[in-house]
Formats: sequence, structure tokens, C-alpha cells
Amino acid sequence: MSVLLLTHRDALAHDMGPGHPECPDRLRAVLTALEAEEFADLQRDTPEEATVEQITRVHPAEYVEAILGIRPPVGETVALDGDTLMSAGSARAALLAAGAAVRAVDEVCAGRVQRVFSAMRPPGHHAERRRPMGFCFFSNAVVAARHAQAVHGIERVAIADFDVHHGNGTQDCVWTDPTILFASSQQMPLYPGTGAESEVGVGNVFNAPLPPGARGDVFRAAWAERLLPAIDAFAPGLVIVSAGFDAHARDPLAQLRLTDPDFAWITEQLCALADRHAGGRLVSLLEGGYDLEALASSAAAHVRALLGG
Repeated sequence: MSVLLLTHRDALAHDMGPGHPECPDRLRAVLTALEAEEFADLQRDTPEEATVEQITRVHPAEYVEAILGIRPPVGETVALDGDTLMSAGSARAALLAAGAAVRAVDEVCAGRVQRVFSAMRPPGHHAERRRPMGFCFFSNAVVAARHAQAVHGIERVAIADFDVHHGNGTQDCVWTDPTILFASSQQMPLYPGTGAESEVGVGNVFNAPLPPGARGDVFRAAWAERLLPAIDAFAPGLVIVSAGFDAHARDPLAQLRLTDPDFAWITEQLCALADRHAGGRLVSLLEGGYDLEALASSAAAHVRALLGG
């Protein structure tokens, strides 16, 4: 199975300060895990920055301009909300993360690879159309989806999100767009407070809230009984995955009890749907995961499944 890993060292320059859970060491942990011999078949490359045009398919131009205009001096940060800050390297890192999502779409749509894992930061699924939040600045998954539609003629795109926190930003960006399906499992109650089953958009949003303490059997049932059938019926031409690993039992920011095999299972299921409907085209974007050991092992399980192992 041809799988491309996209990453860039400048993603490490986004630093929200000492003690912040969304830290550069998260990316280092993932990349170290993917240096193992079993991942020797991964193709590897670096992305370029997304263009303003690509991002403004999702976010208003004035919002994009405001975010990119925040360039604090080295060693200082600017707080956008209580937990989302920008450092000297944040704007470039955000552009590279969105650019990796765009490049991933280009690669799978051109048939050069079947699947891509973007190991980048900052994450994106909490960024609403006009508001950064939850460590996120741009909605990378929706930027990717709109690029696939605008440039490659993909009519229907499915975004599947298994991060423990609800992707309120993704949901906000696609709320009125029937050509993009959003399927998400998340702990509830938990930040950001959205993700109820009653939130349905224009019939394109499917949420499966999970109670604190839920284990893998509950998670798998939610996907098998509600979310995967919704994606299957939608028959997308591209599957985009918001791959957050903070539903792991070791994660300090939530209380779900998933383990590495659960992340491998959902990856296998999503790959099967991509094979069935999208010619195998699947793009995976790193989102959350805040216990470094759990993040590394979960991401490795995810990529192992992408490779077909």
C-alpha cells in the first residue's frame, strides 16, 4: 500500500509556552515512532505553505489576514483565547499544516499514492470560520475538502473525526454544505460542549457522543452502527480523517478508555470505505493526543493500518 508521510521541521516552531499540552514534543514523539524499521516503506516529503486563496475557500479573508498578521517577537506569545496562543513561528506553522492538507489531496487525487498521513501541527478541527480556538487556527480538514472539490472535481467528501473532543470548527465550516459529510465521535460532556446527536446541519452532520469512561467496545459500536453507515451511504469520492489520539486511556485531557487496537480498527474501517467508494483515496490529518507515549503508539498503530499491516 502506497502511503505518504508529510511533515515539516518548522511545525516545531509553533510554541504556546511552557506546560502547554499542545507542545512541539507531540510531533517529535510521533515522528520518532515512525522512524522504526516497520515504517521503512513510508514515502516521506515536506509540504509547502497553503496559499491565502486555498484557506479563504473556508475562512473569510479578513480572518485569515488577522491570523497571519500576528507575529510576536521570538520568545513571546500572543493569546487569542484562554488556551490558544501564537508564537513567532505559529503563523508559518499554521500555513504549513493547511498546506500539508492541500498537498495530501493533490497526491491522492493524482494517484501518486493512495493514502497520506500529515504529521503536522497546529491541529485544525476546533477552528471555526471566524474564530480560532482549542489550539487551532485554520480548519485544515475543510481546507483539504474544498481544495479537492475546487481543483480535482471531487463532488462529495467525507470527514471522519475520532478525536476525543468534538470538532466544532469542522462542523461550523460545513454546517450548510450538503456536499461535505462530517461524522464524529467524541466524549460528552467535554470541551467544547458541542457534538450532540441533535446537531445535524443540513443532514450532513452525524455525531456520536460517548460518555466518560467509555471503552473500545462502545466506541466501535458507535462507529459501526451510526457513523460508518452514514459515510457508506454518502459514497464519498474522498475520505479525510481528523486523527486525534486523545481518546486513549492514558490521555490527561479526557476520560475515554481507548487503546491502540481501537485506533487501528477505526483506521481499517475508514480505509475500507475509501477503497469501496473513493478509489482508496484517504487523507489523514493529525489532531489531538497529549500523553506522549500514548500518542506515539496510537499514531504508529494508525499508520500501520494505513500501510495495510
